[in-house]
Amino acid sequence: MYKIRTREYVNQDPVKRWGLPDRVFFACGACHILAWAFLQRYETAEMKVQWIRPVPGFIGNHIIVALGDQVFDYHGISNRSRYLEYTWKRARQWWPGWSAEIVELPKEVLVSEKLSRTYDGLWLREPGQYLHNALPRARHYLDRLLMSDGPAAAFI
Repeated sequence: MYKIRTREYVNQDPVKRWGLPDRVFFACGACHILAWAFLQRYETAEMKVQWIRPVPGFIGNHIIVALGDQVFDYHGISNRSRYLEYTWKRARQWWPGWSAEIVELPKEVLVSEKLSRTYDGLWLREPGQYLHNALPRARHYLDRLLMSDGPAAAFI
């Protein structure tokens, strides 16, 4: 779970959104683009796209890729149970009572605003709907992230 602390940040300002550091950009609003880039490069039949969908009345949507007892997101590769425990704990620090459900999604939803909007509460931007195309940025971040992530080989 990540909460933007950038001074004077406005979610709807495309220049400010694009100007966020990569880690924050892919934690808060472009996680689905990073998941898509990851799947383009490493996908196996066993990998699942999962949406952490907050219960009504709460915020904190997030997209991860899951494979067995591991997950991938802007952190890199993490143990699934520790990751989810941390996510819930962190969210509840900001929003007492926060909870969410895990919803499996078809991967095509990640890069289609139209398809994403067929899921109640989900509305994902397409890569080209950012100030610049977010997919090359996701691929570059993925390169840097997994180069330094030793356990990545076990996941992929």
